[in-house]
Amino acid sequence: MSKPKKTRIAIACQGGGSQTAFTAGVLRGLFAHGIDQTHDIVALTGTSGGAVNGALAWYGMLKNAAGDTTPVQQRIADFWNELKASSPMEQWLDQLNTFMIRASGAGHLPKIESSPSSKFSQLLQESASLLLPRENYLDFKGLLESHINFKELPKLIKAHSPALFMGAANVLNGKIRIFNSLADQITVETILASAAIPSVFPAVKIGDDYYWDGLFSSNPPISPVLRPAHMTNNQFPDEIWVVLIDPLRYDRIPTTPGDILERRTQMTSNISLVHDIEKIAIFYRSFRMGGLNPKLLENQGLGNFGDLKFRLIRISDEAQSELDYSSKLSRNPQLIDMLMREGMQQVDAFMPTLKQPGATPEEALERICE
Repeated sequence: MSKPKKTRIAIACQGGGSQTAFTAGVLRGLFAHGIDQTHDIVALTGTSGGAVNGALAWYGMLKNAAGDTTPVQQRIADFWNELKASSPMEQWLDQLNTFMIRASGAGHLPKIESSPSSKFSQLLQESASLLLPRENYLDFKGLLESHINFKELPKLIKAHSPALFMGAANVLNGKIRIFNSLADQITVETILASAAIPSVFPAVKIGDDYYWDGLFSSNPPISPVLRPAHMTNNQFPDEIWVVLIDPLRYDRIPTTPGDILERRTQMTSNISLVHDIEKIAIFYRSFRMGGLNPKLLENQGLGNFGDLKFRLIRISDEAQSELDYSSKLSRNPQLIDMLMREGMQQVDAFMPTLKQPGATPEEALERICE
């Protein structure tokens, strides 16, 4: 007797700096529940911190498929444990940075803008490295390379491997760029490009182009997992699971500079996600009403489009209320641990809901906007 077909899923991870420790907790929880055994994960997509988490999970799955026994959730935990401010000096500087951002955001201190490419910023980086001798604490590239062996990726990626999509924004032409493991070589630079917050990191050069954080253009990539031009292996998902961090709604009018910046960031973060799902909802509705030819969709590898469902995993209002813009840049171990626990708790609540049907694109859009 043949085994029942596993539900194909794509997991999409929103960006948000250190707040994506929540996403790390979600992924840890999902893999701890054996989601890679009960479901067929055909794609992981993400932007910025979401791209980092997605890449760690993707690499862990590739390693497991090659015979490595390290649990995917352990790789994610190891990365975030090394990212945390651990020594007293690291924690003191992190607290100082958080205090300065909050004081400036409250209007108590003038806001001083400095380019990450300036000599002043480079001097600060060099000075901090003398105070913080731990390798990779200030070297994000080195941190990524210590957890993902990019040189072995070509040998690990197979035709049936899950796809990895990471959103970035081309600084020069303003176009969206989706780095795709099915078509592009995944390097440390592609992850850095998706996570290059303009005020923190200089634009990342790949080929002749320069990239900033994909939050501006695709956060996270959704529609590519449904398009044959991107999913060239034709492993299209039956369900898309979206990990949400930034709320679409806000409970007050922001008045301080810090609150205004936080709300602007949240709104910018959600624009592309809402637009992506709106487009999918339009096509979904057209299909269900007979406006799209099923045979045409089948020929394009989109035969299951009419049954596409969404599931959402979002941070609780209680945990969200403890966050502000400074927490996106903080490496405070208590903050990261809290967000990680929150992610795992949300997964514990999420797993029983898998017995229920997922949401249609239209229903998912309504729930995101709640």
